[in-house]
Parts: sequence; C-alpha cells; structure tokens
Amino acid sequence: MAFYPIDGYEKTGIKRLKRLEKTLDSTITEYYLRPGSFKLHDQFNLWLCEDSTTMDSTATEKFMTVDETFQDKMTRLFPRRSGYAITVLDITDPDNTRYAEMNENQGFQPGSVGKLAVATAFFTQLGKLCPEDFGVRTRLMKNKVVRAGNWGLYDHHTVPVYDPEKDRFVKRKVVASDEFSLYEWVDHMLSVSNNGAASIVWREALLMNIFGDQYFDLTQEEADEFFDNADRGELTDIAIGLVNDPLREMGIGEDEWRLGKFFTSGANKYVGREGGSIGTPKGLMKWFIELEKGNIVDKQTSLELKRLMYMTDRRIRYAYSSRLNDAAVYFKSGSYYSGGGGKYMGTNFNYMNSVIMVEHPDGTNYIVCLMSNILGKNSASDHMYLASAIDKAIREDS
Repeated sequence: MAFYPIDGYEKTGIKRLKRLEKTLDSTITEYYLRPGSFKLHDQFNLWLCEDSTTMDSTATEKFMTVDETFQDKMTRLFPRRSGYAITVLDITDPDNTRYAEMNENQGFQPGSVGKLAVATAFFTQLGKLCPEDFGVRTRLMKNKVVRAGNWGLYDHHTVPVYDPEKDRFVKRKVVASDEFSLYEWVDHMLSVSNNGAASIVWREALLMNIFGDQYFDLTQEEADEFFDNADRGELTDIAIGLVNDPLREMGIGEDEWRLGKFFTSGANKYVGREGGSIGTPKGLMKWFIELEKGNIVDKQTSLELKRLMYMTDRRIRYAYSSRLNDAAVYFKSGSYYSGGGGKYMGTNFNYMNSVIMVEHPDGTNYIVCLMSNILGKNSASDHMYLASAIDKAIREDS
C-alpha cells in the first residue's frame, strides 16, 4: 500500500511521489492503480464540518445513534455474528446520517490500525510545538531528517526508496543507518505499515514533548545521547500517555482503544510496555468522526492526516473489492494470526482489522470499522467479500 496524493511531492518531499507523478502523464504505467487513486492534493474534503458551525460542536454520539432499518440491513450481511464486530456510518447526507453497529464494544488486538493513534500523537505534539502556523509544521516535517537507529529494528515490512536523480527505485527493509524526513517516516508508517517507522514517529513525538522549542534544532547526536541516559521507567510513562491522551480527549475510552507498547523490539531498550493494546469498532469510529469533523488537532491537520491515509498504490484486503475501484479510499488495515492454516488463516487466533473511508464519484460516502477473529478462514478474502456486500447494500439505498 502507499498513500498521499500523487501530486504531493513538492509540498511534502516524499520521494516516492516524485516517481508516481510520472503516472499522470503516462511516462510510467502502474497497472495496479485504480481509477479512484488519482485525486489531486486540492481535491480533499472533510464531510462533517463543511459550512456548519453547529456541526462542529455536535457531540460525536449523535452520529452513532442506530438507525434500525440500516442496522438490520448491515447485520444480515454477516454469515455469523460471533467473531465479527463492526460499525458503519453512512455520511452521504451529513444532515441525515445512518449508523449501524454489531458487537461494537468487543475488544480486539488492534495491530497496525494502532498506527493511526501514533499519527494522532505525532500531530498533536506538532500542533503544540507550532500552534499558530500550520505551514511551519509542514516545513518542519519536510525538512527535518532523522536517523532510524535501533528504533527502526526489526520489521519484515519493506519501505519504498527512490532516488530521483538516478531514477532508481527499490523496496527494502529499514536499517539502522536509514535517514528520512519526518514526512517520509510518517508515510512509511501509514503507506506500507512499517513497524520501524511507527516506532520512529512515536519517538519523534516523544522528543517534541520533552524538548519543546529546542526540537527544531535538536541534532541526532543530542537525541541519541538523551535516550542513552534517560530513565526507562519515566520515558515509558511519558510515551504511553503521549499516544493515549489524545484519544481520551476525543471521548474514546481506555477500553475502546489504547496502545501499550512500541512496534519494534529495538525500541524496547529505551521504553517498556504498559497496559496492553486493544481496539474496538466503536472507538475507531469515534476517531473517524473526529477526523471528519476536523477535530484531530485542527481542520488543517485532520485534512493532512486524511491525505496521508489516501491509497495511491495496490489495494489489499477490504480495499481490494472491485466495487471500490472508482472510489477514493482512505484505509488502514492490520492482521495478527497464529497457528496452522496459512497466511491470515490462524487457528489459535486470526485477527483482521480494516478501517476505511469510502468516497464514490456519485457522492456516496461512508465509514466502516470492521474487526474479526474467525479461526481458520482467510480473513483477507473474507473482508474483501464483506466490503462488496456492504458497498452494494449502502449504495442501493443512496
């Protein structure tokens, strides 16, 4: 997967976008790209805060009032209720939304979906660092380059590495000596779900919190020295609070969504784990609603985070459904399985999480937060089939 609008290189400095720009004039052809992958940077919207001051102040819970007819239509799509949990919000008409839920409070291992909480923490600290000027924040993200170090180790996910001058493109694992801008590390975290990048983004949020204005000029050597000498217990308390407190401020409860540890073993030298990790469809839906209301830090941040979730590469799992080909999709997925049966078919546990915002060209817009633990079943294919069924059911009423 890869995200961010294809024309975003000049704004962000994310180098892989420089290569993808060539798809716009057919200099290169990427056959896996869907028609819905070509939205440009200025074509993005937040649907629950447009032209309405009352909408901004409306409690999130208002959007999560069950529509019984819609509820019945959604729950009928599931072959069984046990093992599945979902929330669905149709926002095609923001003044007349439709909501459905099933096992919405059931907790699952969030896996890579938890990286959205890391992104929220990062942008929260960035907002505190530069509260008055969003342009200063994005320039810092574009220009500040940081090294992976032990924090980036170890992860089987590769990252895209493109050299614009030599037109050389490779995908490889992160190594300790890798240096990327903040924008690129956030992109690596969300686009290819790199665990090392997630730990590094979380680390940088921690440094912003601790050093404040000094972070602008903080060198890599100074940062490394700080972590080598810091108290591990104190850092753990700060880091865990840093990533969870913004969720609480949104009204997302501790049992609805929380993170309790970093994503790589290399980070364990500096910070520990605390409280465990959990996610629920209800907590994740609350997050999406706050995003669409422009309440993740502010409207500019919410819109930028939405751009970072936009898919501009091969679609997988839930997003692979052919019914979504023409739609713009903003997607994060996570899997965690164990036991025989093969990939995504764990027999001990078989978690698959898909959170997605779908925007069709005809104006049909909706959010789905789907979590499952169906033993021995290919959950990637299962989510894809459910995506098609959910999309058909929503659009036949729109």
